[in-house]
Formats: sequence, C-alpha cells, structure tokens
Amino acid sequence: MSSAAASAAPVITGIGVAAPNGLGTEAWWSAVLRGESGIRPVTRFDAGQYPAKLAGEVQGFDAAAHLPGRLLPQTDQVTRLALTAADEALADAGVDPAELPDYAAGVITASSAGGYEFGQRELQALWSKGGQYVSAYQSFAWFYAVNSGQISIKNGMRGPNSVLVSEQAGGLDAVAQARRQLRKGIRLVVTGGMDSSLCPWGWAAHLASGELSTSEDLERAYLPFSEEAGGHVVGEGGALLVLEDGASARERGARPYGEVAGYAATFDPPPGSGGAPRLRDAAALALREAGLAPADVDVVFADAAGRREADRAEAEALAELFGEYGVPVTAPKTMTGRLAAGGASLDLAAALLSLRDGVIPPTVHAGPPAADCPLDLVTGVRRPARLRTALVLARGRGGFNAAMVVRGR
Repeated sequence: MSSAAASAAPVITGIGVAAPNGLGTEAWWSAVLRGESGIRPVTRFDAGQYPAKLAGEVQGFDAAAHLPGRLLPQTDQVTRLALTAADEALADAGVDPAELPDYAAGVITASSAGGYEFGQRELQALWSKGGQYVSAYQSFAWFYAVNSGQISIKNGMRGPNSVLVSEQAGGLDAVAQARRQLRKGIRLVVTGGMDSSLCPWGWAAHLASGELSTSEDLERAYLPFSEEAGGHVVGEGGALLVLEDGASARERGARPYGEVAGYAATFDPPPGSGGAPRLRDAAALALREAGLAPADVDVVFADAAGRREADRAEAEALAELFGEYGVPVTAPKTMTGRLAAGGASLDLAAALLSLRDGVIPPTVHAGPPAADCPLDLVTGVRRPARLRTALVLARGRGGFNAAMVVRGR
C-alpha cells in the first residue's frame, strides 16, 4: 500500500464494549485474555421448557448507573447497552460531539434481532386488559431507530444516521458504510453493532433456525471447527467504535488503535443452486483493496458458526487462501456466544487490541480442529505474536459474507 493511501485510511480511535464476559473494553479484554467465558444458564427468563438453555448474558449491567433516568422507561436492554457502549467509545476517543461542527458526526450501526424484547412487551400490553394496539410498522420503526437514533439524539450527532441488517455480518457492514460517509466529508461516525434478544419471543426465533446447541455442558456447547460441533450458543452485546477521518484524527492528536485498510462483502448463491459459498471471495477482495497479499495477514478472526458443514466451508475458504495451517486462526466468540449483529464488531475490537498488545486470544474449550478443518486454531491459552495485520470474517444468516482488514498504527 502506498504511503498516500495509508495516510488516507480511516482510523478507529475509540472502543466501547458490552459483552457477556465483561462490561467495558478493558474488563472484557482482560477476561478474553484469561480465557474466561460468559456463557451460563439463561437467567433472563425461565428456559426450562426450551431445548436450548445456555446463553451469553451481559452480567452486572445496571442501566440506571449508566444512563439518565428519563431514558429508562423508553428503552429496553439492547438500547441501553448501545447507549452505554457509545458513551464509552466517545470518551475513549476523547471526543465531545458538542464541540464538532453541525452535521460533522453521525451514527451508523447494525442490528438484526434487537427488536424482539420491545415487540414482546408491546404484545403483552395488547394481551393485557386495556392494552393498546401497536402496529407492526410502529414496532419496526422503533427497531430501526433504537440502534442509531437514540445514540444520535443523546449525543447531539446530527450527521448521517442509519442501521444495517445483515445478521452476523452487520457489525462489519456498518463500519464499511461509516467509511463511505467519511469519504463524503463526514469527520466522525459512531459505528459497529449491538444486539440482544434474550426473551421468550426472541428465543423461539433462534430455536426455529435449527442452529442452536442443545448441550447443557458449559464447556461443550459451542465448539467451532470441532468434530463434536453441534451448533452455537446465543449471546447479547457487541462493540461500538469511533471511526474517524485519518487527517482529522491526526489534527486533534488522537492515538488510533488501527486503520481500516480493506473491506468486501459478497452474497452466497441460493441453496440448491449448485453455486459455491463466497466467503473466500470476500476475504480475497478485502485483501486486494488493502493492497496486501495473504502472506501479509498475521491472524484471522473466524466467523466460527459451530456447525460441521458451515465450519468445513469456512476452513476450506481459509485453506484455499492461506494454505492448510497457513495462518493463526481464532474465535474468541466461544467466550460470549454468537451475538448476531454485535458479533463481528466485537471481533473487530478484539483484532485491534490484539494488534496493540501483540497477542492472539484463545478459542476456549475447543480442542484440535477436525481433520476436514485444516486450521492453525489458537486454543487453550493466548498466543504471543508479532502482529501487524488482522483479517476479520463474518457470515450472516441468509447468505451474507463480510471481510475486513485492519492494520496497527
């Protein structure tokens, strides 16, 4: 990559995290490096009647301690987590949106299941005596507004505002959309993904996918790339990031975590069409945009579906691109569960902190990968390494693929 291109790359200057194994970036990152899982039996509701009983719940979150009291009656779990993470990301970046010019800062986030708790609450009101009817349009309008609109309103950020819905891939797609806005002249965007659907209505939807693990063993329920893989565990949370124009960040003396060097998205062909999955294409295109070769990648943060067929497809894509066992691969989401739209942005945060600290976090509980998944999977404990470039992969239900390359600064 030319020095001119590198200097123009957008940079990430702030990180805010809400995760099942840590609330706040440093608390979460310390837990990740210790290999500490946040997956536990569901406590948010009685899951005894359901076949899946484990989840990654954000522990110890007291919304009243983080948010103004006026916001509590009009928000639910996902909104509160998003507002809290956005506050942390802005403080971490050292940015006060009130000091920026009008329309210089915006919010672009991802969500895919965050409206379930709100929808269930409205249905309960409908069922109860005197409950008022809320139309589907009103519920979906709230669903889209909650992720970015509330953050914008609370922080006075009047620039571009939108929400992307591409399930697990959304956390990368939102950052890419934020990058497009920076190219149009916006100085700063709060971006990433946050999701929470740990309520009976949301749980029923997850179960309908047929992709959840029904194991009640905390250490065996989610084993991506393993011969024993039998589905994934659902989690809540994610990460919000402050993405800034590189020149603006330098001008104000910011210290970036890293730069977004490349991104690509592809879409799988319809099931039964005979077409091949296109995750590899997304990764190759992201590297091409970054001006890098596969040999330049120091670590891959995998999508890690936890289902044999999907794991095999991802492993084949990586083997084709890097060679068998050609690059260290990790999936720290085994400590949180899959967070829908929050998962990829949390992996992006992990990638940036890995570059900062020179360490690859572990894929906990998983042993050596299956023979048909020829990966150098980092398991057991963290692995010290000299890291400059990381590739983050994500696949969303319905055929979405996304890949993002980040480089240390």
